[in-house]
Amino acid sequence: MPHHKNLTRRTLLQGSALGWIGATVSVHAASPAQPPALMLAQVHTSRHPLAGVWVSEKYDGVRGYWDGQQLRTRGGHALAAPAWFTAGWPAQPLDGELWAGRGQFAQAVATVRDQRPDEAAWRALRYMVFDLPAHGGVFDERLPALQATVLQIAQPWVQAVVHTPATDAKALQRQLDATVRAGGEGLMLHQGSTRYTPQRTDGLRKLKPHADAEARVLAHVPGQGKHAGHMGALWVELAAQEGRPAQRFKLGTGFSDAERAAPPPVGSWVTYRYRGHTAQGVPRFASFVRLAPEPGL
Repeated sequence: MPHHKNLTRRTLLQGSALGWIGATVSVHAASPAQPPALMLAQVHTSRHPLAGVWVSEKYDGVRGYWDGQQLRTRGGHALAAPAWFTAGWPAQPLDGELWAGRGQFAQAVATVRDQRPDEAAWRALRYMVFDLPAHGGVFDERLPALQATVLQIAQPWVQAVVHTPATDAKALQRQLDATVRAGGEGLMLHQGSTRYTPQRTDGLRKLKPHADAEARVLAHVPGQGKHAGHMGALWVELAAQEGRPAQRFKLGTGFSDAERAAPPPVGSWVTYRYRGHTAQGVPRFASFVRLAPEPGL
């Protein structure tokens, strides 16, 4: 990796020298428990068949895993949900999204990060349940069991995600367009014959109008010209995945003036959009989207 190797300890300390290192944005100050073994989605492409696939909206919230006793994030952090929010939930695990509504991602993150739960904010959240990790059957069998479980919980803020059978590529594109126009993030495609597999799998796929990913902030690059005195760019690292080694690259576009004045802290995670990768595996045309509370949330 050419000039990326110049990211030395001195570079990493730039953020500290500029006073821009804040607390990381984990949702719990204590060390997290072992992260739950979650089923993670691949990106849907035209090569993937649609036969036997269930389609649902991709909810733009915070992944919430109910382990039978406590709500946890994808990273294993315990959430300080009010007691009433999870009262009467079953002992079996639930997988879902803590969702504040379309376009309200920041509100959902702020709510779950608060260690002194805001009652009103939690009442605005919905727990959108989309799977039963410990069921053991294929998704065609888990789906009716999920719906029955949610009916038994009988709480208006706990909802079963609506799944509909996929038909063809044109209909799928129309559904994606309609969802995005209405303020949704995209779609999820669940292969009906797939068991709950705790890894990234083609049995669960996401379809969005753009590609995005998460990267960890390594350092701040001081701005020049009109950005002098503020952050000019972020050095970030994309974790190794799917046969691609970890990559460090500079993320310098997509920031508002306010975000440049108070940039994401070193050690935090950010979401960025991109258009493919270079031959070296670096994201092309990467642009900042938002701060992520944890990788992959």
